[in-house]
Amino acid sequence: FEEGAGPLPAFLRWCRRAGLQLSPKVTVSRVGTVSGYGMLAREDLQGGELLFTVPRAALLSQHTTSIRFGSCRCAERQALKSQSGWVPLLLALLHEYQASDSPWHHYFSLWPDLNDLDHPMFWPKEERGRLLQGTGVPEAVEKDLANISHEYSSIVLPFTEAHPDLFPAGSCSLELYCRLVAVVMAYSFQEPLEEEEEDEEPNPPLMVPVADILNHVANHNANLEYAPECLRMVATRPIPKGHEIFNTYGQMANWQLVHMYGFAEPYPGNTDDTADIQMVTVRAAALQGAETEAERQSVRERWDFLCQLEMVGEEGAFVIGWEEVLTEEELSATLKVLCMPDEEFREFKEHEGWEEDDDDGLNLTSESIPKLKASWRKLLRDSALLTLRSYATDLKAEQDLLGDPAAYARLGPRERQALQVRYGQKMILHRLLELAS
Repeated sequence: FEEGAGPLPAFLRWCRRAGLQLSPKVTVSRVGTVSGYGMLAREDLQGGELLFTVPRAALLSQHTTSIRFGSCRCAERQALKSQSGWVPLLLALLHEYQASDSPWHHYFSLWPDLNDLDHPMFWPKEERGRLLQGTGVPEAVEKDLANISHEYSSIVLPFTEAHPDLFPAGSCSLELYCRLVAVVMAYSFQEPLEEEEEDEEPNPPLMVPVADILNHVANHNANLEYAPECLRMVATRPIPKGHEIFNTYGQMANWQLVHMYGFAEPYPGNTDDTADIQMVTVRAAALQGAETEAERQSVRERWDFLCQLEMVGEEGAFVIGWEEVLTEEELSATLKVLCMPDEEFREFKEHEGWEEDDDDGLNLTSESIPKLKASWRKLLRDSALLTLRSYATDLKAEQDLLGDPAAYARLGPRERQALQVRYGQKMILHRLLELAS
């Protein structure tokens, strides 16, 4: 461990006292990382090597905070339930972050300044719309802000006002609550359920000191494992000396990374990137291709039937990856129903959908899409073209920017992140156009 003054040495000494064990082959640093604090290899590491362990007592969660949620009245515990499932952890953070004697004081000292968090939820609405139109981020943020405001006024504020011993007057503003929501979005972990528990509610989020220091890339080289006594970060492949150690936040598209973490991976690094085609856009493309009112009525009838089958919905999206469609069952069903001859549709409707052994066309990959029926490919192309028109920016101008390092460097951080999101999505949609042509 590093000795000396300052937040990092003090944090590392706290780790030692809390039982967190770091391998002597790794170091925490702000130098040589892609963003902020990160972890570097001090020596060559092999795949499978243990990088550090975090005992469960050092985790910050609703179970380890000094707020005794378990001793709350049953009705009060029930009142803390929310759509997000995050309220108990957020209340713990509201209390511990402001308590001078919190056991996690040194952990918080390594957090970024809360006012420096730059998730799109903190951008002016006009800027969010201008830079991210068509990406899905503005809509996701508007839902977040509505949910956060409702959660704060209906659950958080009543609880804090009922416990002035834990939350002094004025200590729990909506602005601070929003900032802590962004911290949970960006830095918390969620322990996966066991296979036999998969029908249950997801586990509540946890704050995991040290683990949340690692930055993310799709092509990561470390992974967090959950054991009964502790959490273990393990190298997934060899890491040369001096290289940064990257965890994964999951298979995250760039729009999700910007929305939840405030950054995007530069093109073409994010192999998990996706583009969405809104389900209603496919309906619009089908209606656009109908030549008579009878044909348009047929499209609407088929769409209603797909809704009954729960294959589509007014707010759903088809998710297109680089090599495959991630929602291939839903998209395949939609293409099939919207493109089948009238007589076949009448028969299909009478049987209320597919027979169990009918998996025709459920494989939508970069290899299979060019072999689809011409009518399916046309509907795919028209849907992709309509989606591309929803962006406020021009692909050629974006290519020019990315190809000019000096011009790219003049962009602000928000403009750069938004450009990476838009460009990756458009390239996926253009690839789909090529495959379906």
